[in-house]
Amino acid sequence: QVQLVESGGGLVQAGGSLRLSCAASGLTFSSYGMGWFRQAPGKEREFVAAISWSDGNTYYVNSVKGRFTISRDNAKKMIYLQMNSLKPEDTAVYYCAADLFGRHGATRPAYDYWGQGTQVTVSS
Repeated sequence: QVQLVESGGGLVQAGGSLRLSCAASGLTFSSYGMGWFRQAPGKEREFVAAISWSDGNTYYVNSVKGRFTISRDNAKKMIYLQMNSLKPEDTAVYYCAADLFGRHGATRPAYDYWGQGTQVTVSS
């Protein structure tokens, strides 16, 4: 049974920082590309960041480049999203996702497994 469990969400003021974590279990973690997606009320789920299973390459949506950093720790089966300089428009539920060999492509919301999400709220 595969499980992805997010943590680290919360309420912060604009300009602040949060670090999200995702703990994976029940899968061969090193064989999965990992990603973060987010969904705001009334909007479609959108790609935020991803990290390759093979070479560690990272990918980001333009709106978070320079502010967010995705990383992974294969020994701990964890991924992280460091979010700095947060803006109110970053407010959303953030989801961790796993995609075997990155087979669906990094930026599409078609990954194999998904967590339940963690709420991030940025106030102005």
